[in-house]
Amino acid sequence: MKVTFLGTGTSQGVPVIGCDCLVCSSLDFRDKRTRSAIHLEIDGKSLVVDTGPDFRIQMLREKINKLDAVLFTHEHKDHTAGLDDIRPYNFSQKKDMPIFGSRKVLNQIKREYSYIFDEVKYPGVPSVVPNEITNNPFSVEEIIVTPIEVMHYRLPVFGFRFQDFTYITDAKHIERKEIEKIKGSKVLVLNALQKSHHISHLTLNEAIQLTEIIQPKVAYFTHVSHKLGTHQEIEKDLPAHIRLAYDGLKIYID
Repeated sequence: MKVTFLGTGTSQGVPVIGCDCLVCSSLDFRDKRTRSAIHLEIDGKSLVVDTGPDFRIQMLREKINKLDAVLFTHEHKDHTAGLDDIRPYNFSQKKDMPIFGSRKVLNQIKREYSYIFDEVKYPGVPSVVPNEITNNPFSVEEIIVTPIEVMHYRLPVFGFRFQDFTYITDAKHIERKEIEKIKGSKVLVLNALQKSHHISHLTLNEAIQLTEIIQPKVAYFTHVSHKLGTHQEIEKDLPAHIRLAYDGLKIYID
């Protein structure tokens, strides 16, 4: 399995418009964060988790010319706003794009992209096949995916486990029974927004503490805001088995 971090930033991205803080002014490429998403290559299949506002530029940057399916963690715009840009894959692959999400996610997509679902479609609009998922394992292109339900304040959000890799973003609290579904993962990706308290996201210390409970071989933190600090500053103080992810980072899992 190959995992590419398409984006590792929070909803505003980094740098933030109009901000001249140390992080937003940094020249380190690792401090340039587009909205959070990942690409997975598993057994020759190409999957994306979330299509945020930066989806097009992320796919161009990584030269991803084939896409078999899209999975959505939740319905917030920083995770869905790029869906229209699946069109080139529709055209080149000559097929509808399977999308997977909870009922709430699919209903919101149907509202916000109503033109995709019109009975008489405007020429050239995206073409999708919605697949509703619940908190039970499901199959995407013969790949078994295990959802992990986490709470983003009061909003249920899905993380996903693919074999020995688990990806979780926009979490503040995870029930014990859901944590048990993560244990045994070799690689864990977890959100770590900032150092100070936040109502709907894990802080850096909370993410570290949760990682110690789950005990993966290695963890990567994502969904990072400019309030966390520079990549260089934060990573030097992290435990040896925890790393700060950055846009374009690629990891390989046996």
